[in-house]
Amino acid sequence: MRIVSRILIGAAAATAVAVGAPVAAHAATSTGPAYEADWGPYFSSDHRAKATGHVSVEKKPYKHWYWKTVVVKKKVCKPGKGDKHCKIVIKKTKKHAWVWKHRDVFTVHSKLYANKWWGGKKCAWETFKVVEHDGDTYFRKFRNCKKFPAEFSFSGKDAAHIFVDVSRGHFGGPTGQHSGWKDVYHAAA
Repeated sequence: MRIVSRILIGAAAATAVAVGAPVAAHAATSTGPAYEADWGPYFSSDHRAKATGHVSVEKKPYKHWYWKTVVVKKKVCKPGKGDKHCKIVIKKTKKHAWVWKHRDVFTVHSKLYANKWWGGKKCAWETFKVVEHDGDTYFRKFRNCKKFPAEFSFSGKDAAHIFVDVSRGHFGGPTGQHSGWKDVYHAAA
């Protein structure tokens, strides 16, 4: 009877490990779009530049490494006259450890149209403003001075907000007819 119960307990433990391992592996490496949406069309104020596109955000896991302080208790004995004299010595050491964390990785695709593309100051511009969770801000600019729409994309991580400003300009940069900051993506609180 004792052997049969041990075999049944072992089989139950093996089944639990076999069922739980794929679930844990999937939870640690689950990828897929957490957010996906189209944005636009947004126009410059004179309606001669147009931008439209798509944004997708994925939660990607990564190992965050850090130094962990560990308390180690060790019994130290010194030989003496007759008996050994032992005492417990407490020592703090640092250990390299990691924990799973997730970061939001975004990709913005856009298509930029220039309605009136011939002549000197006739380029369409789109300027993206990315505001990260910690408050840092950076910009990405793209231009289209051709007859046909141009496609652009860029990626980043941990964005709280993404805005776009569509404008007109010359080859060197946007000069006017701004649309103002239009919403592309807002992270959920």
